[in-house]
Amino acid sequence: MADIKKPTIIDFVSKYADKYESDTFLREKVDGVWTETSFRQTHNEGKIYGAGFMALGLGKGDRVSLISEGRNMWIFTELGILYAGAVNVPLSYKLESDQDLIFRINHSDSRFVVASEMEIEKVRRVIDRCPTVEKVIVFDDIPLKENEMSVKELREMGLKFMEENPGAIEKRMAEVKPDDYANISYTSGTTADPKGILLTHRNYTANVEQGNSVIGIDKGDIMLIILPLDHCFAHVAGFYTMMFHGGSIATVPGKTPSAQLRNILPSMQEVHPNVMLSVPALSRSFKKAIEGGVKKKGPTVEKLYNFALKNAIAYNKEYYNRGGLLQCWRKPLMALFDKILFKSVRDTFGGKMKFFVGGGALLDINLQRYFCAIGIPVFQGYGLSEATPIISANSGGHARFSSSGRIVKPMDIKICDEDGKSLPYGQTGEIVVRGENVMAGYWKNPEATAKTVVDGWLHTGDRGYICKDDPDFLYVTGRFKSLLISADGEKYSPEGYEDGLADGSKFIDWAVLYNNQSPWTSVIIVPNKAALAEEVQKKNPGIDIKSDEACIKMLEIIKGECDSYRKGGKNEGLFPEKWLPASIVIAEEGFNEQNGMQNSTGKMVRRNVEKRYADRIEFAMTADGKDIFNKQNIDAIR
Repeated sequence: MADIKKPTIIDFVSKYADKYESDTFLREKVDGVWTETSFRQTHNEGKIYGAGFMALGLGKGDRVSLISEGRNMWIFTELGILYAGAVNVPLSYKLESDQDLIFRINHSDSRFVVASEMEIEKVRRVIDRCPTVEKVIVFDDIPLKENEMSVKELREMGLKFMEENPGAIEKRMAEVKPDDYANISYTSGTTADPKGILLTHRNYTANVEQGNSVIGIDKGDIMLIILPLDHCFAHVAGFYTMMFHGGSIATVPGKTPSAQLRNILPSMQEVHPNVMLSVPALSRSFKKAIEGGVKKKGPTVEKLYNFALKNAIAYNKEYYNRGGLLQCWRKPLMALFDKILFKSVRDTFGGKMKFFVGGGALLDINLQRYFCAIGIPVFQGYGLSEATPIISANSGGHARFSSSGRIVKPMDIKICDEDGKSLPYGQTGEIVVRGENVMAGYWKNPEATAKTVVDGWLHTGDRGYICKDDPDFLYVTGRFKSLLISADGEKYSPEGYEDGLADGSKFIDWAVLYNNQSPWTSVIIVPNKAALAEEVQKKNPGIDIKSDEACIKMLEIIKGECDSYRKGGKNEGLFPEKWLPASIVIAEEGFNEQNGMQNSTGKMVRRNVEKRYADRIEFAMTADGKDIFNKQNIDAIR
């Protein structure tokens, strides 16, 4: 019998299936109709699929790769794999490279691959190069190829196995221990080749307990999950946390990535979620969509909206210090504007949204202020897959904008200098943590494990400090590996400027600083060409938007946005002057997963951007390249 104090995922699901029984846990749109699946049904389906895997010969500790968009069948299948005592290898459905897929399937020694109709062609392209795979299991009712079977057949095998072998699946479930592996979760490779993070059953259940020391969900709340289910952020902050509180989760329908993207807003309006998981790229997208909708209502509404925003932002300050005697007069205005303006914005999100849980990367403080002002705060959290993943999070009533929130309990944390010595509160160094949420190691990579987990302490590779005024709060300032090094050897973190520029300007989608002991810092800008064209045409009616004249005017706008952080600019003083870019490179294309410059959680892959724009960066370090109005930039922005 599993230790009650240290439950497995199986113990965890069983407990809440008993507790919430017939309450709705899963919501999924099938043939145009939203269906509901109870806690008990979810648990029972997991057992049936677990029995099906046992019938296939899946043994305790064996690996199964799973690649699919988020849906009920994903959850049933993962539970089935775990109930059979095996290890799920969740793969991002956004993986496009054959080599990425082959590496993960072969490196994990997966015996089976499970795929949806949307992903099956990727699997078929590579399966002959995956010698350990015995069979491919397909979710959807499509024509099958050699060595494939339908998940429907797997389920039928499970029912037959349970009938012929009573108690066998329950016996296997009872054999699973807290320290057994549950997932091999591959890193997205933003800084290096992917590593297989070994997460145990107890890693997950411990992190749910820790997460609930800082995140509050009400019974019956609905979460719409629009992030990939393969990531442990969606596991812990998503369906395990909702299960813990008696809430439910809904997934966005769609047989293609573009269809899913189109279905996000309709799903919000149909499901009326109370909470969602978000990443900075998604938050930026929502903000720009809202602003675009306001703009269409005309200049009067836009001016009123901007005034209402400024009023609410001034009142909220950094959240923990909101209000006060001097701000009392703003409160009636906030209530009025909320009723006549912001409520309609929230209705776009289904009308019942309480907050977003933000993760994935640092979220610019201005974006946090914005969403709080409209009444749907994005509560920034921090974590990494090696910590399963939650380390800290802001929440309602307990937030400091620009921080990564309160540190979860129980967990040990320290900030270390380059020699590994602990630093006092308020000083910046590497974030190092120890607790039951720390991974078991990297699959087949003892060298990387030994470097990352030392005497039980996980070295995150992230820089930050513990708040001196309130030591419950952690501030994350950036990655050690993304530090820039100036010509004089000084190191600095680029994320604050990059995020501030992209989040604070409607004309800029991405910004990437570069300095590798270079003469000066350069910035690679992905422009929002539509917003730039609209602005230039508004000020210069009749101008040919493809002409050199128009391109130069667009570059002037970009330069103004970048220079706003210099002396005399609206953002003066936020960053040291010597770190600001002296040259600007306009990117020819946006960042996405297809071109390798963005990963599945919306993070920019710095090494790929630097590689792609190596020639342009080299030119930017010359006198001609320092002039923003050079031919390369004009051609790129045209």
